[in-house]
Amino acid sequence: MSVSACISRAGRGNLVRVVILVALLSALALGGAPATPKVSVAAVEHVQFYTSTWTGERTPDGRPKVSDDILRRMKNISIEDAWGVLRNEGFRNQFEGGWQILHQDVPVVGRALTAQYMPTRPDVKKMIDEGGKAEGRIGGSNSWPIDMLQKGDVYVADGMGKIVDGTLIGDNLGNSIFAKSGNGVIFDGSVRDIEGLAEIEGFNAFVRGWDPSFIQEVMLTGINVPIRIGRAICLPGDVVLAKREGVLFIPAHLAEKVVRTGEATVLRDRFGHQRLKEGKYTPGQIDGAWSKEIKDDFFKWLEQNMNDLPVPKEAIKEMLEKRSW
Repeated sequence: MSVSACISRAGRGNLVRVVILVALLSALALGGAPATPKVSVAAVEHVQFYTSTWTGERTPDGRPKVSDDILRRMKNISIEDAWGVLRNEGFRNQFEGGWQILHQDVPVVGRALTAQYMPTRPDVKKMIDEGGKAEGRIGGSNSWPIDMLQKGDVYVADGMGKIVDGTLIGDNLGNSIFAKSGNGVIFDGSVRDIEGLAEIEGFNAFVRGWDPSFIQEVMLTGINVPIRIGRAICLPGDVVLAKREGVLFIPAHLAEKVVRTGEATVLRDRFGHQRLKEGKYTPGQIDGAWSKEIKDDFFKWLEQNMNDLPVPKEAIKEMLEKRSW
């Protein structure tokens, strides 16, 4: 029986059985001999299990691969507009605020590669280190997730909120992260070398604090596993939208809806603000249900200003064709 078939038969309510079945299959595939444990990285089947609502393309490690076009357009969507879509869809545990931010006005948008850290326990850490060595991993375990990053990824880590001795990266690892992903990090933990990190053009960090200490008494317990970031949950492949208000983890299957809904709101707001400044309409007319006169004015405004609006022309043309308001 295949791993995917086992997962299907086990059902979503019994993850322990899924893990056991996958381990047994791995052993049987090697003639009954136990496989070298990949203690740190979730199997592709596990990633697909947790993100089974996504039906599109995936990265080689199993994460949902939301398109680059959606990621690019997501940068223009506000936290509030995106949050509203998620809340309406029943996803109420996707936002976390209260961050210290390296650059206030540099958004971080991309596909989450997740990592989970815990306090060190010597016997477990020994197994993790030995497993990493057997897998050919190099350096400290806090560098292992970085080695897996691809363009468009965002490194998201549950660092237990630890600040002193919880510095997951410094400027060397920061340069490596940006070279591999072209993106920044979201750490429920801390970083060091803030001056060096600030010199990496385009890089940004949302963290709990800054500290000069080296990382100590922290061990990596999972890569590409579901993690908790404050009051939010983040799955591998979620789309990260991080701005001054905070960080939103958008389930991959809702990313396109968030973008399309957000772009419509951006255009409506820009039109409404302009017309209010001009005194053409009252706040009640703009905030309430639009009359046919306002709708017609809006679509005419779209046609006239298509080249100057922060939404792709193709998306505006689609709105004009559908005229759904």
